[in-house]
Amino acid sequence: MLALLFAGQGAQKVGMGRSLHESSAAARALYDEAARVLGWDLAKVSFEGPEEELTQTRVCQPALYVHGLALMGALRERGALPEVGIALGLSLGEVTACAAAGVFDFATGLRIVAERGRLMQVACEKSAGGMAAIIGESRKTVRELCREFGIEAANFNAPGQIIISGERARVMDAVAAAKNRGMKKAMALNVAGAYHSRLMEPARAAFEGFLAGITFAPPHFQVFSNTTGGAVSAPDEIKAALVRQVVSPVLWEDCMRAAAAAGATQFWELGPGAVLAGLARRTEKSWAVRSFAEFADITG
Repeated sequence: MLALLFAGQGAQKVGMGRSLHESSAAARALYDEAARVLGWDLAKVSFEGPEEELTQTRVCQPALYVHGLALMGALRERGALPEVGIALGLSLGEVTACAAAGVFDFATGLRIVAERGRLMQVACEKSAGGMAAIIGESRKTVRELCREFGIEAANFNAPGQIIISGERARVMDAVAAAKNRGMKKAMALNVAGAYHSRLMEPARAAFEGFLAGITFAPPHFQVFSNTTGGAVSAPDEIKAALVRQVVSPVLWEDCMRAAAAAGATQFWELGPGAVLAGLARRTEKSWAVRSFAEFADITG
């Protein structure tokens, strides 16, 4: 069974999707529709930058969403996409996974992700948040560190790769303490705010209100939630999970293991940077993983 993986914020890079736009009519149609829906030229920012603009939360979230679905469209257009049984995405990528599974159409998903990105950027600008990676430690050790410094574990990406999140000063204190205690690796991340922490609560509340008026449909194939690591199927359950995810830890390792347990035998990453493929290999070396980022990956 094929499982599709969709990238999260941080995977974006200037130039992403250009070859898809040039070589695939299906991908080009999505970029054209995105410009109409958003009212600004997503393709130009994705292909040309500048990097500072593409990195903004309100820009990179829709850019990654469109890129992931453009890859899916280009694969399908060439008859190169086998039957899909599962979709999952890291953080923002969960919205892309839902669109891929038909929970909502492309344009609706783009409006959802654009508003999600806008609200999270506002929350970042109104708080002094930060994040850091703790490498090589157990969940228990990291949770204890977070408790001590009043911050939160935000991402459980793979065994021994956990991201912490909260007020920037507290995160930096936790990083210093981790180093002093001989933890293998602790490093601050260059991010705009404290994603998947209580500092995102204003974004969560507003996002819940925004989604209230949008109809979700049952997925065509299994979708997994970052908030529980398990499958979600009822439309209201999917909507609630997307809202909760804004302030909840991303249980990515759990999602991947659950997808494998549900029968996934191949994982195809649709997004730039091969980040998710790297996490998959760190989690279980025996998994069959491929990464697609540009048109050459489809035809190669």
